[in-house]
Amino acid sequence: MIDKQKTPLAGGADVTRLEAAKPSQITATEAAAQRLRVLAALRNGSCTTFELRDRCNVMMPAARIKELKDAGHTIITDLVDAEDSHGRPHGRVAKYTLIREAKA
Repeated sequence: MIDKQKTPLAGGADVTRLEAAKPSQITATEAAAQRLRVLAALRNGSCTTFELRDRCNVMMPAARIKELKDAGHTIITDLVDAEDSHGRPHGRVAKYTLIREAKA
């Protein structure tokens, strides 16, 4: 069973924080499902924008990272050189690292 909690954001919006949940199906495109996949990936180590797009099926990783941060997770962003899935080099690609998860 998934424990859902609403976490308020600036401006009165809220984000659903899903605690102790398994990563959602890779084909689910809802923001909440994407947040679960991103958080699960970050628990296993740092990930770049490319990795989150390719492995987690998250089209806009920066948006999901912001939502996770707004929910209380501590995530740092470094800009690194990285190759996309076609082997093309890119500079200043975001690399995200989970430092601390939000308190339940």
